[in-house]
This record gives sequence, structure tokens and C-alpha cells, in this order.
Amino acid sequence: MVKHQPLQVYERQLCLSCLTGIYGCRWKRYQRSHDDTTKWEFLWSLILFFTFSLLLVWFYFWWEAHNDYNEFNWFLYNRSGEWIDGTVPILATTAAGFTYIAFLMILALCHIAVGQQLNLHWLHKIGVSTALLTTAIGFISVNQTWGEEWAVLPISLQATGPFLHLGALVAVTALAWLVAGQVARSEKTMFQVVVLLLYLSVLLGLYMAPLSITSPCIMDHANLTPRPDVIGHQGAPMLAPENTILSFQRALQMNVSGLEADVAISLDGVPFLMRDRTLRRTTDVEKVFPDRQLDDASSFNWTDLHSLNAGQWFLKEDPFWTVQSMAQREVMLVGNQSVCSLEQLLRLATLHNHTVVFDLRRPPHGHPCYHSWINDTLGVILLSGIPQHLVRPTGDRGQVRQVAPGLQQMSVEKLPPQVLHQQGISRLLLRYSQASPDDIRWFSRSNVSVTLYTVNEPWLFSVLWCSGVSSVSSEAPNILRKVPYPIWLIPDEYCLIWVAADLISFTVVIGIFVFQKWRLSGMHSYNPEQIMLSAAVRRSSRDLNIMKEKLIFSEVSNGVGSAEDLYMENGFDYYNNEGISH
Repeated sequence: MVKHQPLQVYERQLCLSCLTGIYGCRWKRYQRSHDDTTKWEFLWSLILFFTFSLLLVWFYFWWEAHNDYNEFNWFLYNRSGEWIDGTVPILATTAAGFTYIAFLMILALCHIAVGQQLNLHWLHKIGVSTALLTTAIGFISVNQTWGEEWAVLPISLQATGPFLHLGALVAVTALAWLVAGQVARSEKTMFQVVVLLLYLSVLLGLYMAPLSITSPCIMDHANLTPRPDVIGHQGAPMLAPENTILSFQRALQMNVSGLEADVAISLDGVPFLMRDRTLRRTTDVEKVFPDRQLDDASSFNWTDLHSLNAGQWFLKEDPFWTVQSMAQREVMLVGNQSVCSLEQLLRLATLHNHTVVFDLRRPPHGHPCYHSWINDTLGVILLSGIPQHLVRPTGDRGQVRQVAPGLQQMSVEKLPPQVLHQQGISRLLLRYSQASPDDIRWFSRSNVSVTLYTVNEPWLFSVLWCSGVSSVSSEAPNILRKVPYPIWLIPDEYCLIWVAADLISFTVVIGIFVFQKWRLSGMHSYNPEQIMLSAAVRRSSRDLNIMKEKLIFSEVSNGVGSAEDLYMENGFDYYNNEGISH
């Protein structure tokens, strides 16, 4: 048994060398120390922890913002004039930075677990500082340019809150092993009190955290409302170029209940579908009319608009990373799409008896239809033969009501139900962050139907479903089609799960503290030779170092114990000569 112990010691010391080497570039045994961490290094440990926490929030934000990646890229396009997927570099740098900082955090915790002094290498300090600075700049930039997206955090917590609570509870309970070890090893009462108070405060906060979790998905299954209708925003832009006939056809294949589009008007008075102010992003105008690529889309007549290709850009840019999965026939079909008129959309909707939702965009000043654009658009609607109750325009309600009173007008402004009823409006079209579950229930009780946009992720669709929303507008009807039931529907027994988890955690924490106290207290029994060695270890002498090693190995050969055990009992590392050099 004894002859195998040197190999075990060597393996442990090799692991310890890697641990201290990677974290602080202390690869040699005499560089390691069991001394207390200096105040300066303790400050850097706090900076590391703060950076990790900040990156964790940043990473979670971009993970949940996946629902709005296309919105973010479109925002970048309007600023730069070039279509790029700006989320790719952000996600890549965030993943790399989070992995790096998380790795340093694990190393720091391992140092604490084995009683090693924390000494972060200067290269890592530069890395931590860089990660902290870039993350802080990222927070400021998002807050200034895309501040409304922060609303995704509280909404996502409605879905993930119960699970994050249980995960955090497991993590903090596991940390009890390190905390108990530090308290048991320390001889400073003040240090023990401070560490215990901090840890117990965090633990108590987690125990009570569910009191602040208000998820609409914590409900009885019997109270679940019918599945919300899905409206294809710009058709199915993940499967075909946005606002083209093919896109709307693909949306209908995904069993949507309605179609939504943005309507502009051409120079000769033909309403057509276009989201952007210019044609540069979604057509080949740069090739066909190179001198007019930055002109307003409404400055083109319908003949010119219809001659443009509205599909090749989709194959080139692949905005939703879906082109590679298309068959060759589908690729050819996508590449031959053209700009779609409102009349074509209405004809398709009439054929399938589906609702059409659209936002009318006024042409620029000086346009021939600047004053008549609403009447021109309504004229096309009335001539199409579509039942008026299937058409839901937004904006300019007074003029629309005079020309076509049968249209189901929608408001994009969140007004009290009484005001909406006075204006003859029974439908709202809002961004998903503008209506809370209480708002949705309030409007529902007041017979006001709420449609929320743009909902692409199953988790968000599930939360809004549990909230009781009647319909959502989505760029991903192909994804939401696969959600026949909320992803998670937590029963009312969650309170019992919460209390049981807290009790189990408390029992485990108490057990860990008792065990660590017993385990570490049993390591302080010394024989006379070990006591003499401990008393002399602080003296600087090469002869003393040789004497120490001879004493240890002589006791090992006599079966007293392994060299590792004797050193650890005296507060040394087997390969650590730093105590002697001091």
C-alpha cells in the first residue's frame, strides 16, 4: 500500500502545478504558497467575480434576444446601408469572453478549495480588464441604440425564473463545501463571521426568491386559453424573400390565420409591398438602375418596380441561414421572385379566406399621391372583392372609416379600452414588450383583441399563450407551427417544489458544514517530530530543508503515512519549499 503513495502524491502535485501554473504562472513547487491572499490579489478576485457576473447577464441577454436578431440586423442596415449579420461577431466574442472568464473563475475556486494563495497572472489581469471594459461598452451601446430590447429580460424570466432559481440553488448549495472549508481552516473569528454572514445572506435570498417570480405559466392546465392565432409577418421570410408572393404562399402552408405587410405606393399610384424606404436591400435595383439605388421606393413607377428581382438578395445574404437546406427547385423559385403588389396579396388572401393586416406608409412630400394615398389604397382594397372584415389597416382611422367603414381597424397605441371603444376600435397591434400579462387579461375582459409582434421564439410564444393573448405576428410561422402546446406549463404545485428544494438545500448545507468541521479538525494531530518541523519551517536554511525531506521520507518508509499527508498536516505542499525560504 505504501509503495503506491509516492505515485499518488506525484499525480496530485502535477494537478496542483497545472492549477497554479495556468492561473498565476506558478509552475514550480517553490512558487506555490499557502499564505493568505494579499489585499491586492483579493481585489482582483472581486474584479474577476464582477466581470463574470456582468458577462453572465450579457450572455443571457443575447441568448434571449434571439427572437429579435433580424430586427437588430435591420437596424444596423438602416444605419450603415449594408446588410450584415451583426449578431455573429457579438455572439462569437461573447461566447469566447464568457468561456475565458468562467474558466478563470473555476481555477480561482479550485485554488480556494486546496488552500492555495490566489495570485492572478498579469496577462490574465489584462484579459479580465479587457473583458470588463468591452462588456461595459456593450451595455452602454445597447442602452443607447436598442434600449427597448432590455424588456426581453423580465419577459424571459417569466419563463426561465423557476428553473434559474433551482439551478442557482444547486450552485450555491455546492459552494457550501468551499465556504465550510474556509471557515474551518481559518483561525480569525472576524473572517469566519463575515464569510458566514455573506454566504447565509445569499442562501436566504435564494430561499425567498420565488416570492418575486410571477410567471403566467404557473397555472392550472384547465385555465389555459386556446392557442393564439399566428399571423405571417411579411409572409414566411425565413422560407422565402419577405413581402413576395412565394413568402405569403409559404406562410399559408404553415397554417397561419392571417398575413401582414407594409404597404407603400408607387409613382403612378399602385400600392405595393415594401418594408424599407429604398429598394437597395431586397431587390437588384443597384444593377438595373444604378443611379437610383438610394431613391425612395415610392419614386419608381409600377412597371419599373415589377421589373426588379426580389429574390436573388435572399439567396446571397441568407438572412435566416435557411438557404442551404433548400432543394434546387426551391432555390430557382426563390431566385425568380419580383416585387409584390397589394392587389396580388389581397387576391391570395381572398382565395384562402384569410385576414390581411397592413400598415399604410405615406409617400414623401412632392409625390403625386401625397394627398390621395389613402384613397388610392382603399380603392384597390374595395375593387379586389375581399370581404372588408378580413382587412385590418392601421393609422388614419378617420379617413379609412369614411371610405370603407367595414374594415376592422387596429390601433398601434395602447389606449384604455373605454377610449378604444369610443373610437370604434376593438383590436390592438403592439410590440410584445408593450403588454404585460395583466394588460392582456384586462383588454380581453373588455372585448379588445390583442395582437403582439414580432414573436419568433417558442419560449416567447409559450409565455404569451399562457398570458392569454389572442394572436401574434411572426416571421417564423414554420417554427411556431411546431408548438402545439406551451413548452412548459408549471402546475400550482410549484410552491411545494420550491419549499422542498429549500429544505433539501438547507439540510445539505448543514451536513456539509458539520462534515468539513469534523474532517479538517481531524487533520491537526501532530507527533513530536512534526511539531518540531512546523516550528522550524519558517527559518531560512538549506540544511533545514534537507532535514525536513529526510524526516518525511523516513517516516513514510516506516509506514507512518505518505509524504503528502505529513506535509499537509504541517501546512505544507509536498513540493513547496516556499515556507523554508521565508
